[in-house]
Amino acid sequence: MAERVLGWGDDDVATARERLGAVVAQLPETTAEIDEYGNTGFFTRGSRFAWILPDHHADGLLALWCKADRHEQQATVARDPDRYFVAPYLGRFGWIGAHLDAAHDPDWDALVELVEAAWRRSASKSAIKAFDTSH
Repeated sequence: MAERVLGWGDDDVATARERLGAVVAQLPETTAEIDEYGNTGFFTRGSRFAWILPDHHADGLLALWCKADRHEQQATVARDPDRYFVAPYLGRFGWIGAHLDAAHDPDWDALVELVEAAWRRSASKSAIKAFDTSH
């Protein structure tokens, strides 16, 4: 069987974790956890609001999935289908997938906005108020 070649590597995963982890670290009441499969989950109040998925179920992608509503998901994917997609499994709940590999030229500013919006969907009112007051 031929070895599968991914369009990204460990350095790309590290960059995504560093960039997005720095964003999440600024959000009150959040934690980040790397599971046994190398996925990085971002949580608030015990609820996952985003995660970085390298080669999830051997899909070959380096992706970010973020909690959203169906309207936001459809608008985001329609606006830029080369960078964004409906997240498998969770897409029916509105989750957005975003490509993080260099070949898809991620818009890191837009990804920051997606992560923050996803956090706001699960964060406590006091955490949101604390963040808004400090920014």
